[in-house]
Amino acid sequence: MGLSLSGWLGGIPAKMKKDAPSSSSFLPLSIPTSSRLSLLLNSSPVDPGDPRCRWSPTHCSPHFLLSQCGEEVTRAPTQQISDGARGEKGERGGMHVWEVLWCPTHRGSHAVIGVSTEHCPLQTSGYTALMGGDSQSWGWELTNNQLWHAGQALGRYPGERGVQAEEQSVSPPHPVPERVLLVLDADTGTLGYVVDDCFLGMAFKDLPQGVELFPAISSVRGGAFIRLRYLNGATCEPPALMALCGLSIHVSMGKERETQTDRLPLPPPLQRYILPSM
Repeated sequence: MGLSLSGWLGGIPAKMKKDAPSSSSFLPLSIPTSSRLSLLLNSSPVDPGDPRCRWSPTHCSPHFLLSQCGEEVTRAPTQQISDGARGEKGERGGMHVWEVLWCPTHRGSHAVIGVSTEHCPLQTSGYTALMGGDSQSWGWELTNNQLWHAGQALGRYPGERGVQAEEQSVSPPHPVPERVLLVLDADTGTLGYVVDDCFLGMAFKDLPQGVELFPAISSVRGGAFIRLRYLNGATCEPPALMALCGLSIHVSMGKERETQTDRLPLPPPLQRYILPSM
């Protein structure tokens, strides 16, 4: 069976389940993912009714209007104010992936996505990167690709290989599409992002461990509409061997054959195991 499977898959290049657009400026900046993260990114998302898919009605600036389902917030038009919102549920351990949908035309300046503790302020006067504006939050400003923490600009993200910081600061920022994934590893205290299905590596390290960290955003634009969804999570335990085998088959098959599991030289139960997560 192993030889038959190898022959059927032979010649197919390894790739992610969802291929990054060939025109994406993030593609040459992507880095390999760990097996644990690869499994999360290639697995079916949790049910949309999961409480981790909702914005918090209490940890939210009064200028953000919460939808009935709790998955969307819309910022009311307000002058000279920066507003923030946090997810309803945070995480203290494990690796977790959230999806944030934020239309580029509804961002304006200082559109920031990141994580925060429960002590981060959710409103301040003036226009600023609120998430990342204090020691209790970490954020990526989408308009100029700047990282923020403790009120300090930490440089552009992702960093371009072989390009000096001075050169990168004057080059145009990478346009960030509507869909951005937050990747929080609460066990190692790191935060990274996935854009155009490209993992861009670690943006922040040394996040506090054992402290509840929430997905968070901040905005200064009236009418900004931001949607949150929790996709998947995993403990610090090593991935199951069966799950890794399924991932290897997914990667080898590629997107063009993801619906052809019935042609694999495998027993029907194994075909059904592979199919749901593809």
